[in-house]
Amino acid sequence: MSPSRTKDFRDSIADRQRHDRPHIEERTPKESHVAASPIDVVNEWLQNLFDPEVVNRVVAPDATYVSLNTENPELHKILPWAGTSHGPQAFLDNFGEMFTRWENQAFNVTAIFASEENVAVFGDFRYKSHSLGKVVSSPFSILVKVVDGKVTYLQFLEDSYATASSFRKDGSWTVQTEPGAEPFTV
Repeated sequence: MSPSRTKDFRDSIADRQRHDRPHIEERTPKESHVAASPIDVVNEWLQNLFDPEVVNRVVAPDATYVSLNTENPELHKILPWAGTSHGPQAFLDNFGEMFTRWENQAFNVTAIFASEENVAVFGDFRYKSHSLGKVVSSPFSILVKVVDGKVTYLQFLEDSYATASSFRKDGSWTVQTEPGAEPFTV
């Protein structure tokens, strides 16, 4: 990903967090003797998705990253980051791969809260595919488990039908959603 796209993505997250949530004083474990809260850890990760130093510091070596589903070979052909992967490098690779295929036009965190080690992040995004120039919007949710200041589990969900459709060049599906119903084409 080009440095400017990476910066735009980080800036959109940081701007949204500054304007849409109460101010949370940022601190890293290096700057404070008080352990970072799970929300602090997730915020630091969100603001530094492409920074290997930060990702390697806040993501556990054996962390599990579930993107969209645990395993779907057909979806993986369209969205290669879909599925389950492990470790800090998977976090870097998944986001790196995404933004070689899409231009981030908006990424808005609308809510973030925690219950003990579990952090929930909700929001929406708008991406434009580099291959076809199609723009898609989707809500997203992220479940993050933080143990001893490290992300140990992350599950990222979005409208994968919409995001995959940003790469749809042609073709249609014939769908029948109920027994006895008339099939229709999309």
